[in-house]
Amino acid sequence: MTTDGRPARHVSRTALTATAAAAVLALLAACGSGSGSATTAAAAPAVSGPASAAPAAASTAIPAEDVVSGIQADPALRAELPAAVRSRGTLILGTTQAVGTSNLPHAGQDATGKTVGLDVDLRDAVAKVLGIGWDVQYGTFPTVIPGVQNGKYDVGQDNFGATKAREKIVDFATYLDDGQSFLGAKSIPTDSVTGLTDLCGYNVATSPGSTFQQILTDGAAKCAAAGKSPYKVQYFSDTAPIFLGLANGKEDIYFGPTLSLKYEALHLAGPKYLGQISTTPVGFVTAKGSPVAKALSDAVNKLIASGDYARILAKWGVTGSGVTTSVVNPPTTF
Repeated sequence: MTTDGRPARHVSRTALTATAAAAVLALLAACGSGSGSATTAAAAPAVSGPASAAPAAASTAIPAEDVVSGIQADPALRAELPAAVRSRGTLILGTTQAVGTSNLPHAGQDATGKTVGLDVDLRDAVAKVLGIGWDVQYGTFPTVIPGVQNGKYDVGQDNFGATKAREKIVDFATYLDDGQSFLGAKSIPTDSVTGLTDLCGYNVATSPGSTFQQILTDGAAKCAAAGKSPYKVQYFSDTAPIFLGLANGKEDIYFGPTLSLKYEALHLAGPKYLGQISTTPVGFVTAKGSPVAKALSDAVNKLIASGDYARILAKWGVTGSGVTTSVVNPPTTF
């Protein structure tokens, strides 16, 4: 899922100016050379308002509290790691590179370009408990799990939601609950989405290879069954065209991870949060049968018991999304 479903590259949070045209320039400048591509499915008439003015985004400082450096290593948990990992002192982590701030609270860049975020603090805290470091290597969202399978990475982290299909090929050590939510353009009349039939007739943007794609594909027949026009889905590997589409009326609704969309609604003027329809456990990904999964899970549970986990969640304002206990391969709903 950036829940998973997080696009591989992200546009930085940019103040949207008084016109959609100016918003285009701001978003493209923030995105740099990265550009998302879209593929279209389930063609349907769009229900979109005209391009409209978007007010400037709120300016909010990124949390900078140090909630990790004081965490102590646990020798007993370190001993759970394979001897080769203990010897080299690192775990190879596959993830996507955060650019700008549009994927906060999970990961982004501060004013100095340093990678920060909830996921970063959580993995650094886990490393502290295990007495190791992370050798961070970057891939794309669709390539991280295959990279874990083939041994390129020891661990994958990219807000991956646990699903039945994924648990057949990799193991999950849970550390968070995220969900599937909707962010709407200011121009649309809908203020709440409680089910897929509320999307009927709208242009919906999401990321490919994600649980969001799976949900939208599985539910494509619901609109016809309800006697409504189908929704049209476009898949983007970059958030830049998604936010651009919400600003200029080409996209009506963004279907993405709850924590990121709530963060966007609070910090980016214009789009409105429309609600969540489901929740998914999120975890570190390891090779099937790897002892690293249990070590990671036990480290998360140590952080929960010590109160460090709660402090990390409080720093990023997501206390309601924590897990009470980390498990390996949680029960899944889809």
